[in-house]
Amino acid sequence: MAEYAAILFSMILVNNYVLVKFLGICPFLGVSKKLDSAAGMGCAVTVVMVLATAVTWPLQQLLNALGLGYLQTIAFILVIAVLVQMLEIVIRYFLPALHEALGVYLPLITTNCAVLGVTILAVDEGYNYPEALVAALGAGLGFLLAMVLFSGVRRRVDEAEPPKAFKGMPITLISAALVSLSFMCFAGVADNLFGVL
Repeated sequence: MAEYAAILFSMILVNNYVLVKFLGICPFLGVSKKLDSAAGMGCAVTVVMVLATAVTWPLQQLLNALGLGYLQTIAFILVIAVLVQMLEIVIRYFLPALHEALGVYLPLITTNCAVLGVTILAVDEGYNYPEALVAALGAGLGFLLAMVLFSGVRRRVDEAEPPKAFKGMPITLISAALVSLSFMCFAGVADNLFGVL
């Protein structure tokens, strides 16, 4: 049980896919202006990460058994694309306001490198199936945390009236760098709680 807690904590805070590994930056910068759309996107990415890992981990074992491990990237992208299309249909039907708020960014989950990164790294790290699912859940929750935190930061920065030269993307990138820098402190906490991750 401790190893699952260590994996979960590590993926949420220490190895956050957005703020530490810099994967999934496009939706992070594009959808984090409003809290509701940031939280919706974070939840959608979390669901896709867990479902994609649940399908791709056994698929990788099958590909390895057949000597087709080199097809990993293509197979994983196809699985993610199908899952995102299914998720888009569900959100459009049950949550039309969220579908409208996410706009073009929902189909972009298909090309979100954080989702593909989770599925590939779950295999490359040598996780067994439950560990891979916990890692995917942690990565998704870390993505959600980053989106919600950065949404608050962006709102505060916009209210602060930055100088004209910094308005827009420059101040957004500086803010993202500072939020990312703040996550470096969690590595020491993880070492003390769980040992070296």
